[in-house]
Amino acid sequence: MAHNIFKGLGIALVTPFCEDGSVDYVALERLVRYQLENGADFFCILATTGETPCLTQAEKSKIKELVVSLAGGKVPILLGCGGNNTRAVVEELKSADLNGISGILSVCPYYNKPSQQGLYLHFKTIAAATELPVVLYNVPGRTGVNLSAETTVRLARDCANIVAIKEASGSLEQVDEIIKNKPAGFDVISGDDALTFPMISCGAVGVISVIGNALPKEFSRMIRLEFNGEYEAAREIHHRFTDLFSLLFVDGNPAGVKAMLHEMGMIKNVLRLPLVPTRISTLQRLSEIMKELKL
Repeated sequence: MAHNIFKGLGIALVTPFCEDGSVDYVALERLVRYQLENGADFFCILATTGETPCLTQAEKSKIKELVVSLAGGKVPILLGCGGNNTRAVVEELKSADLNGISGILSVCPYYNKPSQQGLYLHFKTIAAATELPVVLYNVPGRTGVNLSAETTVRLARDCANIVAIKEASGSLEQVDEIIKNKPAGFDVISGDDALTFPMISCGAVGVISVIGNALPKEFSRMIRLEFNGEYEAAREIHHRFTDLFSLLFVDGNPAGVKAMLHEMGMIKNVLRLPLVPTRISTLQRLSEIMKELKL
């Protein structure tokens, strides 16, 4: 069985836009360099936080090429490649240029709500279509279906290149069940910034983080402290960020972190419809907390 290399702080990379709505590649390069210099262990590109459904194929290709050129060889790159049409995902995997890509992140099929057997066969088919490591992505709040712990472990046992799951079910009980029953070499990665501290204490190996876009140094420090068994110091960082975690998602993702990055002077506060920027009240509160935390 393959082993998971996606550990520590993974950045769920945003896609910056210019005022006219085009992709801001200059800001994207600035972000990637900033994150590499401040503790990023791997990048997760063209997934939820990157507003990928609203990007053209040409934009996706250019973003991938840019991140690979900046980060490739320094840290692993996990590429979002999923959907609710199994055949289309397989065709994408077989036709895509995957040079410089270290693994695939594949989300549970959304909207058509398959059974656990349907989910099992979907991911088994995807795993068979690529030699790259596959990371499952369970996010029931977005997809309308939960990949059960039992199905996750079954896939981990049956598919040698399914190496991890990004767990965003919000259930520590489910996380614990996976970690208890998983085969060696398969890992759980947090998909929820607010639950990263307790998930790592349960045995998760890292996070694919939204807040890491803006605060990679602080969030990676929390993770490293926890890996070293320094739980009190790690908990202190976790609690400092509690208010930020809720504010980042109150108006949807990535609206919160884009507002935060805008406050830091890193990007324009622009999203593509149907997503819109945070409300003024949320932006003001984010700004206040960042000043309180001296960020």
